[in-house]
Amino acid sequence: MKITCVTVGPVATCCYLLSREDASECIVIDPGDEPERILRAAAGKHIAAILLTHGHFDHIGAVSALAKDGTPILIHALDADMLTDPKRNASLALLRAPVSACPATDLLRDGDRRTLAGLEIEVIHTPGHTPGSVCYRIGDHLFTGDTLFADGWGRTDLPGGDEHAIMASLRQVIPLARTMPFHPGHGDDQVCVL
Repeated sequence: MKITCVTVGPVATCCYLLSREDASECIVIDPGDEPERILRAAAGKHIAAILLTHGHFDHIGAVSALAKDGTPILIHALDADMLTDPKRNASLALLRAPVSACPATDLLRDGDRRTLAGLEIEVIHTPGHTPGSVCYRIGDHLFTGDTLFADGWGRTDLPGGDEHAIMASLRQVIPLARTMPFHPGHGDDQVCVL
């Protein structure tokens, strides 16, 4: 599997592009901003799907620009309304400007599995940063969004955040992150090992 990270937007969100070797299509995880840079990183590959680890503005800002001709947009059901609600996605509070995206086409739940662009994807619901935060296990890699960073975890002081829930999620995901490289939503080390 080929993994490309593009750091985008005002809070340096890690957007990941994944594809099978020599494939003509890719998936994009958390396109938070700068769609033109994401498209350049795709290097002509068709974006087969957009996966969102959660609904905060810095992870969804480029969704609408990248979603063309029915591109599937996947997010956990509990975060789906954040795509179109600037109050819930924290853009009004933190940017003082509304950010929104087109609605999701596929609502996810814990344990769901999908095959997209030839890649097997498993959904792991990890609430706490937001009610619908998820990690994606794809091959032998884990994409953690803002659930787990190289040196900490996502904040819980925004609407829908829950400190007790994120602690339970971390107890679930840290043992898994110790067995494979993980890729967080922010940070200089886009591939981390605990």
